[in-house]
Amino acid sequence: MQSFKISKTLVHISMEFAQTILNWYNIYKRELPWRGESDPYKIWISEVILQQTRVDQGKSYYYKFVENFPKVSDLANADEDFVMKCWQGLGYYSRARNLQFSAKYITKELNGEFPNSYKKLLELKGVGPYVAAAVASIAFQEKVAAIDGNVYRVLGRIFGIDKAIDTSAGKKYYQQLGNELIKNSNAGDFNQAVMEFGALHCSPKQPKCESCPFSENCIALRDNKIEQLPVKSKKVKQRDRFFHYLLVNSNDEIMIGKRTGKDIWNSLYEFPLVETPQKMEPEAFLSSEYFPEKLKSCNLNWKGVQNMKPHILSHQRIHAQFYEFEIEGELPVFGEYSVIKKKDIANFAFPRLIELYLTNSHKMG
Repeated sequence: MQSFKISKTLVHISMEFAQTILNWYNIYKRELPWRGESDPYKIWISEVILQQTRVDQGKSYYYKFVENFPKVSDLANADEDFVMKCWQGLGYYSRARNLQFSAKYITKELNGEFPNSYKKLLELKGVGPYVAAAVASIAFQEKVAAIDGNVYRVLGRIFGIDKAIDTSAGKKYYQQLGNELIKNSNAGDFNQAVMEFGALHCSPKQPKCESCPFSENCIALRDNKIEQLPVKSKKVKQRDRFFHYLLVNSNDEIMIGKRTGKDIWNSLYEFPLVETPQKMEPEAFLSSEYFPEKLKSCNLNWKGVQNMKPHILSHQRIHAQFYEFEIEGELPVFGEYSVIKKKDIANFAFPRLIELYLTNSHKMG
């Protein structure tokens, strides 16, 4: 690999950066359940949970996972539905599927020996450079910088970096800079310190510049570019999707099915779903070609429809409507859906959107 050249402007800041950030960390770091942990398996669990998740929300899920799956073999041998139920509400469900897939790989292919280096960790499904670096540095003191959103922000502002973080060149630059800064430090503490500083002090909005230990050297503060850094070159494009969920009730039974394929919410459960290419009013949908023929021939008693506010995902906006029907006799099973007792509905893992509907409608059993 070509050696990383740091400009003369950055040399002065970089010489003091590590010690300053570690001094701050020793004073202000939060007490977290995974902090001080030496088990790479538990560190891995915590880091995967914290991707796309706030710390306050992630703590309860961490406790749940280490209680139900205290060892990597426990996660490997667990029922998939139970793993997904433990993850319910966190979103980005591929994280949970990848955790179990990798747990099985470690248990069966690596004889239960957890990968002990950055390079080996990258071989696990779902583990990218950030998680691999975090686990390798905290568990094994490997000197590789863990670069996440918080770190991009801290380094981008302090060093005044104009390279976009959503380009390969920008990512490479930040990684090399981080690797230079971590060289003479306790790797685990350094990575946690920079991430913590970004989360608590150098925040996206209203950073605490007046009390920042880097205020005299921060290029973004000097040049009035706090809001402009770090740089992003692309805007995330979102597409709109229109979901119609059909809740057909018969006495104490209802239909659900498990999502499969490469779409969102794989391995989670849902009610019979019809997706339309555009928004449709309820009366128009019920009389349209999209409404299932199997239900059209039934004596359905339509109880009403509940519109949910748009459910925002990283690249999608889900506009969902929940239609409630009553029917006498047996439910008309169709597609890949199965009949369950309504009292058992809480045993299944649903996407957050459906969980919100169930909670708001008091239909959890």
